[in-house]
Amino acid sequence: MHCYLPTLRSIGLVALVFLFIPSVVLNAQEEDAEKQAPEDPRLALLKTEAYLEPSPEVLDAVMATQNQPLRLQSPDPTGQMFMRMISDGFPTLATFAKRHYDLGQFQIDPRANRTRRFTTRSSVGIELYTADGQLATTIQIPDGARVTGQQWSPDGTQVGFFANFDDATHIYVASAESGQSRRITNTAVLATHVTSFNWTADGSQIVSVLLPANRGPEPPMPEVPETPKVRMTTPDRNRLRTYFDLLENPYEKEVVYYYSTGQLASIDVASGDAEPIGGPAMIRSVSASPDGEHFRVTTIKDDLSYIVPVSSVGTVEEIWDADGNALVLIDEEDVNEQAQDNNGGGRGQRSGGGGRNDDDKRGLAWRTDGGSGMVFLQLEARPEADDDAEEEEAEEESKESEPRQDRVMYWLPPFGDDDTQLIYETEERIQSARFDESGRLMFLTRRDGGDETVHAVSLDDPSQEYLIYEEDTDDRTADMGTLVGGAKPGVVRLSSDGQFVYLSGTQYFEDPLAEAPRPFVDKAGIFSGAKERIFQSSPDMFETMSSPLNDDLSEVIVSRESATMVPNQWRINLETAAETQITFNQDRHPEITSARRERFTINRADGFESRVTVTLPTGYSDGTRLPAMFWFYPREYSEQEAYDEGFQTFNKNRFPNVGARSMSILTLLGYALVEPDVPIVGPEGQRNDEYPHDLRNTLAATIDEIVARGWVDRSRLGIGGHSYGAFGTANAMVQTPFFKAGIAGDGNYNRSLTPAGFQSERRYLWEAQDLYIEMSPFFQADRLSGSLLMYHGMDDHNVGTHPIHSDRLFHALEVLGKTASMYKYPFEDHGPATYETTLDLWARWVAWLDLYVMNPEGHETSTNNDGSGSGK
Repeated sequence: MHCYLPTLRSIGLVALVFLFIPSVVLNAQEEDAEKQAPEDPRLALLKTEAYLEPSPEVLDAVMATQNQPLRLQSPDPTGQMFMRMISDGFPTLATFAKRHYDLGQFQIDPRANRTRRFTTRSSVGIELYTADGQLATTIQIPDGARVTGQQWSPDGTQVGFFANFDDATHIYVASAESGQSRRITNTAVLATHVTSFNWTADGSQIVSVLLPANRGPEPPMPEVPETPKVRMTTPDRNRLRTYFDLLENPYEKEVVYYYSTGQLASIDVASGDAEPIGGPAMIRSVSASPDGEHFRVTTIKDDLSYIVPVSSVGTVEEIWDADGNALVLIDEEDVNEQAQDNNGGGRGQRSGGGGRNDDDKRGLAWRTDGGSGMVFLQLEARPEADDDAEEEEAEEESKESEPRQDRVMYWLPPFGDDDTQLIYETEERIQSARFDESGRLMFLTRRDGGDETVHAVSLDDPSQEYLIYEEDTDDRTADMGTLVGGAKPGVVRLSSDGQFVYLSGTQYFEDPLAEAPRPFVDKAGIFSGAKERIFQSSPDMFETMSSPLNDDLSEVIVSRESATMVPNQWRINLETAAETQITFNQDRHPEITSARRERFTINRADGFESRVTVTLPTGYSDGTRLPAMFWFYPREYSEQEAYDEGFQTFNKNRFPNVGARSMSILTLLGYALVEPDVPIVGPEGQRNDEYPHDLRNTLAATIDEIVARGWVDRSRLGIGGHSYGAFGTANAMVQTPFFKAGIAGDGNYNRSLTPAGFQSERRYLWEAQDLYIEMSPFFQADRLSGSLLMYHGMDDHNVGTHPIHSDRLFHALEVLGKTASMYKYPFEDHGPATYETTLDLWARWVAWLDLYVMNPEGHETSTNNDGSGSGK
C-alpha cells in the first residue's frame, strides 16, 4: 500500500498547512470510510488462495467441452469395425501430482516404471463400432486400470492395449467379438522409452520391453554430495536453446540408466509365455519384423549430457536376431550437444531416414509383402579414394560424369554387406518408395525443386514406368492428392482388379473467403493414366472421406460439417449416391456457435493488409458498442505474398470449435472477441527489426476499423495470448496505450534470457542487443498501461518460456507500482490441463476483465510514465 503525505519544506509553509487542516481532516475521514467499506468482491476473488470455479454460465460452457462426440476412426484391418477411446474428461490435479521424476525432460512414473504421460493422459475404456455407427462391443478393462497404446491385431479379431495400474503397466488382449480381455504379461512392462508394442503378422506374438529379471532397487540418492557441480563449455559456438530441466549430477544419470534398462521379449498371445530376446539393455525403440524373427533395436549409450535433454543421448541402432545377437550395425551416434539450426545443422539424419553420407541406406523399413528382410533406398557409391585429395578429385569428376544410379534394394537376412538384392534403379533421385500389399507394384515419389511426380513400377517389368501424377508443390491450388493407404500400415490401396489407385487431397482456391477448400478423391488408372473424380466436398460444406469401406471405394464413410452444421458422419455409396447418417452429435455450445462472426481485411499505416475475425455475442444488435477482448499470436513473414499464401488454407466451412480455453466463451458475458492476425514483416534475417511498429500499427488499424463499424467501445479493450501470444500481449501493453487489461499465459518477457535466438530470430543477443531489449517487455515495464494478469505452469517445459519469466516481470511491476497479478499452477506444463487449473483460470480471467474492462468504474489501471494510460 502506498501512502502519500505532505512534506514541510520550510517553516514558512506552516501557516499554509494550518489553512488546510480542515481539508486534511476531511480527507482522513474519507480514507477511514474507505477502509471500512467492504472490499470489491472481484478483488477479493482475485486474491483468494484456493482453487476457484467460475460462474455457472462459464462453468457449463467449459465442462461441455468434455462431452465426447462420436467419430468412427481407427478402423480394423477389414475396414468394417472402428475403435473409440472413452475419456472421462479433464485430468485431475491429484493425477498430475502423483510422484514422478523429471530427469532432463525424461519424465517418468517411477512407481509404475512408465512414462509419466501414461499416468496423466489416458483413457478409461474402449468401444468398438460397426460401419453403421452401432456400438458392437465394449472392451473389458480391468478394475483400477486406465488405457493407452491400443492396437488392433493384424486380422482384426483382437484388440491389445496397455492397462496402466497405479504400480505397474501390463499388456491385455481382448476379443473384438465378446470384449472379454485377459492379461498376457506375467512381468510388468517397462514403458519409459518404448511406449508401444508390436504384433507379429500372424497375430500369435506381441513384442515389448519388460522389466528385467533380478532387477535391483533404484540407485539411492547420496546423503552427502559427492561432487561439486561441474560444467565445461564445448569447443565450438553452440546455438543452445534454454531448457526448463536438465540433468544435474551423476546420481541423476544413474537413475536415467536404471529406468531405461529393460528386457526385450516376445510374448505368446495365447499362453502368455515370454521368450527373452537377448539380455537387459537400455532400449530406446524397437521394431519387430512381421515374422517376429528379427528386430530393429535402438539402444542408448552411457553418454548423457548436462547441457541438453536426455533425448539427445547417444544411440546405437542394430538389427538383432531372435536370440538377441546383433547381426549388423545400422547407425551409431554420440550424444548431440550441438543445437539444431534453421538450416538443419547439428546432428546428421540417421541412416534409417536419410544418412549423413549421400550413399547411406535411406528409408529403411520392413517389407510389407510377407517376405523376409527390409527394403531401402541407396545412391550408387562413388569410387573409393585413397586420401582426402583423391576423394575431393573423385567427387568433382563424378559431378561431370554419368549420373549415379539411385536404387531400391532388398536387404535379406542375415543382413550382411552381400545380402542385398537390387529391385530397381534410376538416374533420378527417389524421395520415397511404397508398395501395394503384394509387394510387386511399387510407387516412386521424386522431387526436383518444387516439382513432384509419382510413378508406378511393376517389379515384373521394372523398365516401364507409369505416371500417376505430377504436381507443383509450391502451388497449393494445384494439389493432386496423395495415395490412399490400404488395410496394412504403409501399403498403397489398389482397386479389387488391381488397375486403379486413389488420390485423396484438397482443392484450394485463391480466395478462400469466396471459395472454401474442397477435399476430393480421384480414381487414377495405374496403367492407363485416366483419372476420375469420384468424390468431392460440396462448396457450402466441408466433407472429408474418413474411411474407405472396400478396395473399390464404392462405399465410404464421410465426415460432414459447415459453419452451422455440427460435424457428423455419413455412410455413402459413391456409385448410387445413397447415404445414411451414422453419427448424431449435437451442438455442445449453441449459444456460442451461433454467434455472429465477421471476417475482414484491415490496411495498416505501412500499407500491409492483414485479416481480422470478430465474434459478436448471439443476439447482438447493430450499433451497440461492446467491451472487447483481443486474442492473438504474432507471426513473422518476409512479405505480403508470403502472408497471403498462408491464408489459402483458411476454411470458412468449418464448424466453430469451442475448446476448454476458447476465448469465444467470453461472448456469453457480453464481450466481442477480436482475433487479429499480427504479421511481423521483414527480410530474411531481419524480420523483427520492425516488431514494435508492426505490432502497434496492426492493433491500431484493427481498433479503428471495429470502432468505425460500431461494434466496440474503444475505452473498454482487453488483450491476451498464450506463449508467444503472451509475449505479444505484454508488448502490446508497453508499446501502446490501447488496452485496459491483459491476460498473458506461459510467456517469455525478457529476451536476454534466450540469447541464441527465438521464433524466427536467428541473430544472437550480442549481434542485435538493442532489438532484444526493445522487444522485451521486462525492459519496458515502466511503460505498462493497463492491468496485466499473468499465469504460468510451474512445470513449463517449453523451450524459452521458463516460469521465472513471470516471476521477474511481476517483481518489476511491483517495484514500479503497476497493476498486475500472477497465478502459478503446480504440475502444469506449457498450457493448463487439469480440471482445477482450467476452472480457476476462468474464474480469475472473468473477474479481471470485469474489474478493468467491463465495469472499471472506481478502479484505475496502471499508467505509463508520461501519465497516459488506457485506464484513464
